[in-house]
Amino acid sequence: MKNGFKVWDSDTHVEPSAEAIDKHLDPGFRNRLPELAQYRVPIRPGSPGSSPGRHVYRFGQISYKRILGEAAPREAHSGRDTVWMGTQQPREGVQDEAAANRIADMDLEGVDAHFLIPTAWTSLVGHDDPSLETNVIRAYHRHMEEFCADHPGRLTSMIVASARDVESAVAEIKRWGKSKWAVAVMPLVTKDIPADHPDLEPIWQACVDHDLPVAHHSFTWTPPYFPGCFDLWDNIFLGRLASHPWGAMRFIASVIGGGLMDRHPTLRVGILECGFGWLPFWGRRMNEQYEYVGSTATLKHHPEDYLKSGRFFCSIERHEGEDMFNMVTQFLGDDALMYASDYPHSECQFPNTVSNILAWKSLEPETQKKLLWDNASRFFRQA
Repeated sequence: MKNGFKVWDSDTHVEPSAEAIDKHLDPGFRNRLPELAQYRVPIRPGSPGSSPGRHVYRFGQISYKRILGEAAPREAHSGRDTVWMGTQQPREGVQDEAAANRIADMDLEGVDAHFLIPTAWTSLVGHDDPSLETNVIRAYHRHMEEFCADHPGRLTSMIVASARDVESAVAEIKRWGKSKWAVAVMPLVTKDIPADHPDLEPIWQACVDHDLPVAHHSFTWTPPYFPGCFDLWDNIFLGRLASHPWGAMRFIASVIGGGLMDRHPTLRVGILECGFGWLPFWGRRMNEQYEYVGSTATLKHHPEDYLKSGRFFCSIERHEGEDMFNMVTQFLGDDALMYASDYPHSECQFPNTVSNILAWKSLEPETQKKLLWDNASRFFRQA
């Protein structure tokens, strides 16, 4: 709690090491560990909140080596170096197996609950053999059951649903859907499997059956990437600008235009780590294109109205500011936006992110309460 407000951080990250994942693989899959060995790389030194000396799985990772204004890439330039935006580093192991350290960081910042989004293991998405993807997903779920066990209600995460193996995805939702840690489902759609594809319908139905929302989070470095990721002229500045918002725009347009929210009138859908200032523009643009070119399902409402329905949610990014927050809430109402920090990634301002949001003095106390806790609580079925 911070200054009398409960706080739910709707966008934080974990990066389970290969060592943590390996412990939770299916016994019948362990004989295939040598196949994973080629994708096992050391964790980068200085990676915030990581466990030193461990490894992560990487497959198909893009490197952005060119600096804008230069003709050719710099081979020594990784594109992955970032500026730490906070004033204090997270404790060791908060991304891997040190749940107690993560709770200590939460207490320091005044945060009551974290929603944890996995990162590194998604590198196996898009592998020619989907069974590598689905087995690592199952291991992640077992890891989260263990990681969150001693802190129910404070540490929560998502069930990952592979669009390449719908049967396996539904089985995982059924297995973990009533678990205290599992409060959302993240579909791993790829460029070859659109979110509106009829084959994914069993996943959406399983979400409804378990009262779990759909959470979308796009990725910059690894599959399933984001639309247009190979047209960035080898530059991370363009990549970071484009990746999350455009991935979110495409996803929500596909979900709304495909009639998903009409077929499932209780389903909640959320977009994470993509900013929020684009929402009024995108809502109105979807309206125009629906009228102009169609090519969607027959909808009961205009696309903009689904963003205002009370079933759509989006996490904020502090840098977009108080003025943009007020503009978007004027358009959407104050029931859609959720506080988020991106902890423990370098973009967060740990341990001051909550304080920085509370410095937005034009927000009424009721709007602050919704932003910091109530909206996330409704999204993650905890109301």
